Amino acid sequence: MVYSDSYKFVVLVNKELEGEMGRAMNAIAHSCAGLVNSADEELREKMSFIDFNDKDGVSHKSISGLSLIILRGKNSELKKAKDKFKEAGIHYTDFVETMTGDTYKEQLEKTSLMTDEDMKYFCVAAFGKKDDIEPITKRFSLWR
Repeated sequence: MVYSDSYKFVVLVNKELEGEMGRAMNAIAHSCAGLVNSADEELREKMSFIDFNDKDGVSHKSISGLSLIILRGKNSELKKAKDKFKEAGIHYTDFVETMTGDTYKEQLEKTSLMTDEDMKYFCVAAFGKKDDIEPITKRFSLWR
């Protein structure tokens, strides 16, 4: 494992979900799982996953030693951040409204009928160098 505090995770959540904790947590969980799953081996190594062992010898496995910040913003701000992550080559995933409800096949169909411009972003998760991520996310506020 390579540990470097120059990297970080960030999760941007649509502030319209503040009163819908279940939907917000679902979007966050899917985005973070996808972020790790889609990372190559080199990037996963930089994510610094470690086991935390307690006094009883119980291992609490595979938790990143890096910070993971959850921020909130408007749909348009999430879209803009996603586009900037893409332009900067920052590893990211997103979760949109059409990915909820029904079966995954129906979610795929709903998503395929939408343009990116019409998408309602629930969440965007990213991992990369702090110096690359922070200029993109500095105007977001903490999720409460």
